[in-house]
Amino acid sequence: MSAETLTPPTSPPMIPSPPPPHRSSRARREAVRGWLYASPTTLFVVFVFLLPLLLVLQMSASDWPLLSGNQGWNLPENYVDAVDHRLFWDAIWFTVKYTVITTILLIGLGLGLALLVQESTRWKSLLRTSFLVPSALGLASASLLFYVLYSPYAGPFADLMQSWGFTFLGTPEGALWSTVFLIVWRYAGFYMLLMLVGLQAIPDDVYEAARIDGASAWQTFRGITLPLLRPTFALTIVLCVTGSLLAFEQFYILTKGGPDNSTMTIVQLIYNVAFQGQNNLGIAAALSVIVLLALIVINMFQLRAFRRTDED
Repeated sequence: MSAETLTPPTSPPMIPSPPPPHRSSRARREAVRGWLYASPTTLFVVFVFLLPLLLVLQMSASDWPLLSGNQGWNLPENYVDAVDHRLFWDAIWFTVKYTVITTILLIGLGLGLALLVQESTRWKSLLRTSFLVPSALGLASASLLFYVLYSPYAGPFADLMQSWGFTFLGTPEGALWSTVFLIVWRYAGFYMLLMLVGLQAIPDDVYEAARIDGASAWQTFRGITLPLLRPTFALTIVLCVTGSLLAFEQFYILTKGGPDNSTMTIVQLIYNVAFQGQNNLGIAAALSVIVLLALIVINMFQLRAFRRTDED
C-alpha cells in the first residue's frame, strides 16, 4: 500500500459557532440592569464628590474673591499666599498636636472600655449602653452643651471659677484640654464599639490554647489580643486621625480659635480665609487642596505601615 493510502484524511479546522442571539441579548439586558442599579450611587459620587473637587481645584488656581466671583487664573499665587499666611504654620502645628493627643486617648480608652465590657458579665449591657449614650448626641449639640458647662457666667461651675479665678477656655492649654475632654466624652463609646467588634472576632480557641500553655493575662494580651487587633487598629486610627485633622465644629463653638488664635485649626483657618477677614475663596481652596493632599499621604502611610506589619 502506498503512503497516500495510509495517511488519514485531515478534517477542516473547527470554526467556533457564534453565541446564540438570545444569550447575547440577555447579557446586554443584564449589563443595562446593572448600570441602572449603579446609576444612583454613580450620580451621587459625581455630584457630591467629583464636581465639588473639580470646582475647588479651579478655585485654587483662580483669583476668586467671595463677592466678585472668578476673576481669572492666577496659579500659583493662591498657594503661595496660603503658605505665607501668618497663621498657617501655627494652625498646622496645633492641628497635629490635637490629633496626636486625641488619637492616643481615644484609641487607648476605647480599647480599655471594650476590654471592660467584654470581661464584665453582670453589668455588660448597662456599661455598653452608658458608654454609647454620648455617641448619640451630635458634635455641634455636644459642643453647645459643654460651652454652657464651661461658661464662667451661666455654667454649673461659674461660682467655683469666680472664687478660684480660673476659666476652662481662658488659656491656650485650658482651651485645648477642655476641647479634648469633650471629644473623648463624645467619641469614646464609638471607638469602644469598634474595638469590641474586633475583640469578639478573635477565636476563643486561641485564648484557650494560651491558657493551656500557662500564659499570663499580660502575655495573652500582648501576644494574642494586640496582634489580632491590627485590622481594627488600622481602621480606628485612620478614622481618628482623619476626623482630628478636619476638626472644626468643637473649636468654632467653644473657642472661635482663641484665646489669641492659639486653638486655630487648619479647617477653621480655611473658614476664616473664605468667609471672614480676607473673604478669598481662591486662597481657601488652595488651603483645602493642601489639606486633602496631606490626608491622602498620611492615610497611605498608615495603611502601608499596618500592611507591612501584617506581612512581617
